[in-house]
Amino acid sequence: MGERLMFFSTAGIETAFWIPPVVAFAVSFFTSMGGVSGAFLLLPFQMSFLGYTHPSVSATNQVFNIVAIPSGVYRYWREGRMVWPLTWIVIVGTLPGVFIGAIVRVAYLPDPKHFKLFAAGVLLYIGIKMVRDLLKKTTGASSQANSEKRFQEMMKSCGSRTTGTATIAHFNLKRLGFSFYDESFEVSLWGIFILSFIVGIVGGVYGIGGGSIIAPFFVTFFGLPVYIVAGAALMGTFVTSVAGVVFYQAIAPFYPHLSVAPDWVLGILFGVGGMAGMYLGARCQKFVPAKAIKWMLSGIIIFTAAKYILEFFGY
Repeated sequence: MGERLMFFSTAGIETAFWIPPVVAFAVSFFTSMGGVSGAFLLLPFQMSFLGYTHPSVSATNQVFNIVAIPSGVYRYWREGRMVWPLTWIVIVGTLPGVFIGAIVRVAYLPDPKHFKLFAAGVLLYIGIKMVRDLLKKTTGASSQANSEKRFQEMMKSCGSRTTGTATIAHFNLKRLGFSFYDESFEVSLWGIFILSFIVGIVGGVYGIGGGSIIAPFFVTFFGLPVYIVAGAALMGTFVTSVAGVVFYQAIAPFYPHLSVAPDWVLGILFGVGGMAGMYLGARCQKFVPAKAIKWMLSGIIIFTAAKYILEFFGY
């Protein structure tokens, strides 16, 4: 007797009920270590393996973020690794971008083929940028690597206890300065805001929330350690995903010929698995070298982009 499949009406697909949470758990465990929710990998899984290609897949992906992310953020908060001013800048910057991205997705990229090409371009750029950063042999890169290695050693020595608190040195309309384990960092407020806005548009189109892909940008463009940016990126993703889901649901009546509103049941199933995966990933992050996390993320990103490009050209 064959396995009973579950039908998801909004998505228009059938699959075993256990597949979404198991896949989400595996993906989120690894990606959450780099401050990424895993939604950017669940979207190609839904499109390529489950056959869910409607625009509503973007909104369903954001439902996953809403359910899954709080556990990871809680873990980072417990360990004192939430830089809240950085988090608020990400949220304020990405929110308007997410709304713009949702409109672009529904109005201009409803065709799965064109959408995949767009997604491939975004992912390929991020992946190549991360690889180039990892391969650099400059003094600055070496200094950052040494700092992250020191962070990891100190966090591991503290076990599961609170590992330290990010201390804000100054926060104004121009600069944000903070320290973590006696290492100081300073970034441009407007630089982060503009980057967040652009990434928000991309995230809104792709259905991954504005913060999902911002962690690699923080690491490569601003030189911030992955141990610090992970919590801020996940929190930003959560808030913008809530806004994105509400927005997709609100505009759905204006596009009666398209499936725009999220498939709540499917999104929640993904989210349940992601919740467990993110919590364990955030808890285990300090035991994994930052460089290994970056290589893992860049490899996954480039592989996904290449797959989309091949699909676009019919391979």
